[in-house]
Amino acid sequence: MTHAEQDSPSATGPDAAPESAAARRDWAWTRLETPIGPLLLAATRRGLVQVAFHADERTARRALTRLEQFFGGPPLSGLPHLATAATELSAYFAGRLRTFTVPLDWSLSSGFSARVLQVLATDVPYGGVVGYQDLADRVGEPGAARAVGAAMGSNPLPVVVPCHRVVASDGGIGGFGGGLETKRLLLALEGVLPAPLF
Repeated sequence: MTHAEQDSPSATGPDAAPESAAARRDWAWTRLETPIGPLLLAATRRGLVQVAFHADERTARRALTRLEQFFGGPPLSGLPHLATAATELSAYFAGRLRTFTVPLDWSLSSGFSARVLQVLATDVPYGGVVGYQDLADRVGEPGAARAVGAAMGSNPLPVVVPCHRVVASDGGIGGFGGGLETKRLLLALEGVLPAPLF
């Protein structure tokens, strides 16, 4: 049983539909300064629920408005999983952490996308990469390489659920919601690409 299932009678597994915003749920957020720019982190009592890139004032405000609507109310000042996520991400960017242990709340993902993201989170380790087609094969949907790309674009938990490790079959690094420079920096941090000279 996952941590999320222990905390709630209605688990948010990979095939669960996104929850209704009608039910009020506790959540909290923080902004974390990182080498790839500020990240907005949000968590519930179940686990980390969102990581948003380029969290300037405008981006953060939009994300927080959506989260407040989704969870049915304003954020709390903090939650334990939020502190864990911030600590682990800081350690990751400092090169001291290779595997995240913070529980994940999959509320913002469902269906095929959630299945793909969960396989990615468990099967593609630090310093490794996987192609879109290979990931489609791993979830038992060999004809869905393009849908895997869409799932990567909808990932609510980038970095922790490492969509930066999904690359094109032609050897290119593929697309990335956080921007190609961010993807290059993450892959360089993990030793997949050479570090930028400046």
